[in-house]
Amino acid sequence: MKVLFVDAGNYCRSPAAEIVARTLAAQAGHTAWQFGSAGLKDKHVGDTADPRSIEACAARGDDLAAFRCREITATDFSSHDLILAMDRDNLAQLLTRRPAGVTTPIELFLGDREVPDPYYGESDGFTLMMEQIESGVRTLLTRATS
Repeated sequence: MKVLFVDAGNYCRSPAAEIVARTLAAQAGHTAWQFGSAGLKDKHVGDTADPRSIEACAARGDDLAAFRCREITATDFSSHDLILAMDRDNLAQLLTRRPAGVTTPIELFLGDREVPDPYYGESDGFTLMMEQIESGVRTLLTRATS
C-alpha cells in the first residue's frame, strides 16, 4: 500500500503525517506500507519542513531533519494507492488536478474532518495537528487491516 499525504505546501501537516505514518506502520508490523507527502504549491520546494513541525515531531521521537518539501506531480496520482488531503480545499484541488483516466482514490485524511493548517497560528496549533495526525494514521492502519 502506497499512501501520499497532501497539503498546500508540504511544509507543516503532510510531512508530519508522513513521518508519523512511517513510525506507526513500522511499530504495527506493516512493513509493506510506503508513505510520502507532497504539496499543491511550489512555494517551499527543497526547503525543510516548518521548524514548528520539526519540533512537534521531535517531541514524539520522530526526526524530520532530513525531510525536503516537494510539489505533487502528475505521476503521483498513478503511482500511489491512496492520496489523502489534509483539508477540503486540498481535496478539491487534488480532484481538479487528477489526470484523466486515473482512478486512485483521493480522500480527506480524517474522513469528514480537516486537519487545520497551523502555519499562521501559535504552537498549540501544532500540538493539535500532531494529535489529529496520530489519531488519523491509527485509524488508517486499522481500516486497512479490517
